[in-house]
Amino acid sequence: MSVIINRDQCTGCEECLTSCPFDAIEIREGKAFINENCQICMACLSACPEDAIIETEKEETAKIDAQEYKGVWVFAEQREGNIASVAFELLGVGRKLAHDLNTELSAVLFGAPESGAQELIRWGADKVYLSNNPIFETFNDEPYSELLSSLIKEYHPEIVLAGATAIGRSFIPRVAAKLVTGLTADCTSLEIDKETRNLLQIRPAFGGNIMATILCPNNRPQMATVRPRVMKRGQYNENREGEIIPVKAAGISSRTMVLETVKEISDIFVNLQEADIIISGGRGLGNPQGFKLLEELAGLIGGAVGSSRAAVDEGWISYSHQVGQTGKTVCPKIYFACGISGAVQHLVGMQSSDIIIAINKNPEAPIFNVATFGIVGDLYEIIPLLIKKIKEMREIGKTANG
Repeated sequence: MSVIINRDQCTGCEECLTSCPFDAIEIREGKAFINENCQICMACLSACPEDAIIETEKEETAKIDAQEYKGVWVFAEQREGNIASVAFELLGVGRKLAHDLNTELSAVLFGAPESGAQELIRWGADKVYLSNNPIFETFNDEPYSELLSSLIKEYHPEIVLAGATAIGRSFIPRVAAKLVTGLTADCTSLEIDKETRNLLQIRPAFGGNIMATILCPNNRPQMATVRPRVMKRGQYNENREGEIIPVKAAGISSRTMVLETVKEISDIFVNLQEADIIISGGRGLGNPQGFKLLEELAGLIGGAVGSSRAAVDEGWISYSHQVGQTGKTVCPKIYFACGISGAVQHLVGMQSSDIIIAINKNPEAPIFNVATFGIVGDLYEIIPLLIKKIKEMREIGKTANG
């Protein structure tokens, strides 16, 4: 069911505005208009004195034949000819999905040389659809979405994945709209229901309080964007062979032109997503001075300092250090969680770390459920002991080499 307004009958009297509990009715150019907030509660039907608000049957969506769609595709993002690391992470999870579906794994690469396509094959792609047309060298929504959607219409992949990066978030929704299919954003896990071949798209919902599993059973392809640093890379094989399929971009144009790309100058001390070791602090630090202790430890072991949202909200450290659903997603070799309880919003951003070391006074803290090693105790006693031990070991090493 749906609700529409007969604009020929509407007089713009505004009687319907107060009837809607969702603020879904607006007056535009002297006529009532129903916006995206409408929940089809039908409260407005009786409010219109002109009977201009009408209940209608929702049009049936054309059903597709899922059997026509085969293969898992990964959009490989590139910048200045260099493939983004999220592409290799997507190939890792894509290989698992393709195995479960007994199908091929392909990558789509625009604006990069053939050497980039070869690298994607070494990381697990069976095929690479490559267009090195100059129009794709600099990212622009229009040509990217036009070519990707046309390729999908031609080859009918079953699943299409992209990174939840600035580029992926910008143009992948356009592709989904052109194909009239669903898109789940910011997934943290992907699985296959082997009975139905549906992609189980798992992501935090309702502020991270639950993990939602989203399906797209009636449309193809099934599309999802995945947060960087959540998935593990696949295996690299230097001798792996695959097929590179050249793609012509004839007729692809753009109404806009990128005149200049301005690079953001990042703080080298807050490059969390590339750090191998991260020492993060939460509300359990008790005060902003606690981060001085974490910085000292990070300096000794070549790590970066992170934080939970609670510490950022308290004003103890800047947002650029925040790890979690509303911050950065990280995947270091070692992650120290100091005074962090382990709310699901934080876990989403760091639970794929190779080793998680949790330090917390509360033995019931949820962080211990995901920790590789857990220490129950006062971090203001444990971390100084750790710093002292590291310094002692370094002195011993200097003496031995001296």
